[in-house]
Amino acid sequence: MTDILYTLSNVNVIFYIIAFMFGGIPFGWLLVKLIYKQDIRQVGSGSIGATNVYRAVKEIDERKAKMFSILTIILDATKGLIVVAFAKMLGLGFSAQWLIALLAILGHCYSPYLGFKGGKGVATAIGSVLLLIPVEGICGLIVWGIVGKVFKISSISSLVGVLSGIILTFIIPYVVPLPDSISIIAQIDTHTPVVLIGLFILYTHIPNIKRLFSGKESKVL
Repeated sequence: MTDILYTLSNVNVIFYIIAFMFGGIPFGWLLVKLIYKQDIRQVGSGSIGATNVYRAVKEIDERKAKMFSILTIILDATKGLIVVAFAKMLGLGFSAQWLIALLAILGHCYSPYLGFKGGKGVATAIGSVLLLIPVEGICGLIVWGIVGKVFKISSISSLVGVLSGIILTFIIPYVVPLPDSISIIAQIDTHTPVVLIGLFILYTHIPNIKRLFSGKESKVL
């Protein structure tokens, strides 16, 4: 019992729990539910993310669909950024910060407030890593925006944006003299966290990937 209490009182463990719970706040679901009294889990893909918010609001109020979608992206990204920012402020190590980022993403995808169901994790993933690897994160955001403009398909832009940012972590730290505080190699000397994020984002997008190959994935951007 003493060991359990000691573990639960550990600052890192407390932050891991907070990261998962805070990451699990379903902003997209809350916005549509509070303003339009609709459960977006009953619309489109059933996801609580920005793309499905766009679908749900478009059916009710087309003029505001894009605004609510963008607001959802900002809120979902911000919750990941906030937990990592607080971990930095309290002086937690980089290994702990990366685990906190991962747990925020998991919280979004398996929200404890919605029966452990949630979104695809893209916006929260980007927000979670922006303070850890800002150069690669911003590059991924730029790619996300460009691919979205060209193809008009959210899943393609999300996957390409996230994966390009991850791939760049294998290039940029070795060719650009980054400060230790924003270089994943100097921080933890492993790419494991970003690889896990990439694999997880691919996993959450399996239905989208299947629809892409069958030509059934719809354009929503």
